Amino acid sequence: MRRKPGAARATPQRQLKSEVHEFKRRRILEQTRDLLYSDGYEATTLELIAAGLQVTKPFIYSYYRNKSEILRAICEVGIRGSLQTLDAALATALPPREKLRMIAEGVTRIVIENQKYIVVYEREQKNLEPADARTLMGLRREWGVRLARLLESGNRSGDFAVRDPLLTAVSIGGLLTWIASWYRSPGRWSQAEVTLHAVEMVERMVGSGSAPKAKAARRCPRVPRRPPAAAASAPHCSTAMS
Repeated sequence: MRRKPGAARATPQRQLKSEVHEFKRRRILEQTRDLLYSDGYEATTLELIAAGLQVTKPFIYSYYRNKSEILRAICEVGIRGSLQTLDAALATALPPREKLRMIAEGVTRIVIENQKYIVVYEREQKNLEPADARTLMGLRREWGVRLARLLESGNRSGDFAVRDPLLTAVSIGGLLTWIASWYRSPGRWSQAEVTLHAVEMVERMVGSGSAPKAKAARRCPRVPRRPPAAAASAPHCSTAMS
């Protein structure tokens, strides 16, 4: 069967169009993130977002329905990145302690690199639409539950000594997310130093050896599997996580 003229160019053209589309969406997010970070939700208007990008309001509407939808996209950045990190670590054949180290290092990097996104989420989550707030809370809960299962696995293998896996998972999430509230670059500590410290703190939280039998049997609640699209796009528990 002969290929129609121009068919070979269709895929690269579609890919380029998609890349341009994502670039424009990302620029809207970045501009909105900066305004939310400095001025807050109420003071940030679509007019100001458009002015900062030197575009018109209709341009913004061609990518997002309203300011609330932009806020949701901003608030998703941390938790989805954290879930991707979790997926990557859990997919390896490494022992539980090494998987946990991967997660702690990866989430710390996400928190630092997306610091403004995470701070905006912490400040402005009250302004999310109720359905969006529930969706994000569900992702945060998923991160915590899946990390808790890793801690349970480490208890069984003798790598960890965790009394309450779910509570410890939530605590780890809070510890890592909190970095967004105080980290400064340049500052007293480099990103590498902060990451090393975070990993050391997480490792202390899980201990080593056999977990106390009184809590070892506690099971984590089931979380529905996410569709592949959600996993591919995926902290925030408070990134991950609060």
